[in-house]
Amino acid sequence: MSGKPLLVTCGLPYTNGPCHIGHLRTYVPADFYVRYMRRAGEDVVFICGSDNHGTPIVISAEQEGSTPRELSERYHDHFDSTFKRMLVEFDRFGMTDDPVNHETTKDLVQRLIDRGYVYPKTISQSYCPDCSRFLPDRYVEGICPHCGAIARGDECDQGCGQHLEPGEIRDALCKVCGAKAEFRDQEHYFFKLSEFKDFLLEYLPDLRGSSNARNYALGWVKEALHDWCITRTLEWGVKFPGRDDLVVYVWVDAPIGYISFTKEWADRVGADWKDYWCGDDTRVTHFIGGDIIYHHCVFWPALLEGAGMDLPHAVVASGMVTIEGKKFSKSRGYVVWTNDDYLEQGLPADYLRYYLLAYTNHTKELDFSWKVYQQRVNSELVGTLGNFIYRTMHFAAKEFGGVPAVPAEPAILEEIDRSFAAVDRAMREYEFKNVVDAMMTLASFGNGYIQNNAPWKLIKEDRAAAEQVIANCLQLVKALILVFEPLLPETAQRAWEMLGYGDAAQVHTFAEATEPIGARTLEKPAPLFVKIEDDRISDLETLLGQRVDAAKKAAEKKQVKTVPIELFGELEIRVARVITAEPIKGSKKLYKLTVDLGDERRQVVSGIAQFYSPEELIGQDVAMIANLAPAKIFGVESQGMILAAGDAASLLVPLRPVSPGTPVR
Repeated sequence: MSGKPLLVTCGLPYTNGPCHIGHLRTYVPADFYVRYMRRAGEDVVFICGSDNHGTPIVISAEQEGSTPRELSERYHDHFDSTFKRMLVEFDRFGMTDDPVNHETTKDLVQRLIDRGYVYPKTISQSYCPDCSRFLPDRYVEGICPHCGAIARGDECDQGCGQHLEPGEIRDALCKVCGAKAEFRDQEHYFFKLSEFKDFLLEYLPDLRGSSNARNYALGWVKEALHDWCITRTLEWGVKFPGRDDLVVYVWVDAPIGYISFTKEWADRVGADWKDYWCGDDTRVTHFIGGDIIYHHCVFWPALLEGAGMDLPHAVVASGMVTIEGKKFSKSRGYVVWTNDDYLEQGLPADYLRYYLLAYTNHTKELDFSWKVYQQRVNSELVGTLGNFIYRTMHFAAKEFGGVPAVPAEPAILEEIDRSFAAVDRAMREYEFKNVVDAMMTLASFGNGYIQNNAPWKLIKEDRAAAEQVIANCLQLVKALILVFEPLLPETAQRAWEMLGYGDAAQVHTFAEATEPIGARTLEKPAPLFVKIEDDRISDLETLLGQRVDAAKKAAEKKQVKTVPIELFGELEIRVARVITAEPIKGSKKLYKLTVDLGDERRQVVSGIAQFYSPEELIGQDVAMIANLAPAKIFGVESQGMILAAGDAASLLVPLRPVSPGTPVR
């Protein structure tokens, strides 16, 4: 125990659609961590809420004929109830559109203004003449000025990943009506992010949490920091101080929600919110998805520093989620909805909690597969943990009527202590898979111990010896229930009650794992876990397949724009051989390639770094558009375009050997 209060937050779910398994990759590990730390004796408050502002909510509300507030309240209630069904228990789950957050946001922004960190600037912003309004970032689609990819107004989401300020995007189109946007001048307000580079370079190396959060943020800060536009032209949102025509950018008021929700919780329980946000003893720990590291490790600490508040102690960023080996995509059907596809199918929350934490390292990509889910549940929960607990309690109830009145042997207590120490070390390093592995190792030890000592045989020759074996096994059962409770709260409580306890397992500390159970009667136990059968998995796979097929058919129905054959003839597509391939500093997606076109060599920038290593590319023949006008992408000149297909960027290559420079007809 550190003695310092611990405030844990989760990235706010956006109230524009239902909860899916990708959301749970953040919230379940955070809940696991909070439950564990409380059981370890820490003073923990767990805070979250729904993110209610921004353009997508406005668009969705307009499309369905409701208001942004009505839409936000509906999805807020959905997330609140879904989290509870998944046994994720927040101390406060608020809304960023509630009065406390409006007030807190305005106060913090005003503090930044008073300290000289916010200034006005007239910029050219996209304006739709057909809709007669300025277009906030997500109303706009166009070309990224850095890499040339199709991008949305605030981020190059399909290319280099660069954050885009209002007015930066090229060839802007209105996403509402499809009309070409104009650029018109309008006054906005900027935060002096560029002044915080030295501060961030000093702060980030010591930031606790996951290494991917620190390293990703440091990479951005070392490149360049530009001042950040923190206002948008919308009616929906927190009004910028002194302006009725501008609202605060959603990525300002959303993280301020963490403070607002802490205030709401503190008011309810009679605590002081400043104990968690102001002073040297605070430990604010953010659990987030890997796609919002930039906002939490660059923007957010700079805002807090500028406002004179304490900084986050740790940022824990999860890896992304794929579905059956495919990129997560709601539009393509590769999605598992938490309610419809899981909970409403009668599957236990504990099983999914286990899969999400046991499958892989928290920072790695997690693939959700129904078959792998079945294997993990059946072999580990049913076959290892459940098997040991059930067979031990069944034998104890049948042969001894309950818990024998003998203490566990010192060697068993030492094994429990070793396992719990390994669990604690991994938990405090946010290595959640290692935590689960250490917990399951103790269950495997129990299975090996009871199997090797065979009390069902021993009892025929030496009843006292068999009694000692079962006493040892029951002590292991108690320890397993206590250590697994943060991960499997429902199942652990049932096991706790089967062990003869009448209270809640979660109120007991880990130190009690080695305390004697004491003689008590045991009722006939029941298996804790139920095996997942093949036909059940087949039905769930069919449900996913139907969704994917429906998405494909819907995509096929969309009208395909035709072009005259003469236009295709203007493209000079040739076979190019890759000679060199190297990453472009500051980008995770781009390579600088040197290619051989037979009679010349060219430099080409290609966004395939996530899918191929340089070694895989060198010597490979690829198809390339050779007569594109040169363009600078991420500051590097590109003299052509490599062709690839699909989400996994499958390169277009010749089936038979051809010479570099050969035309593609």
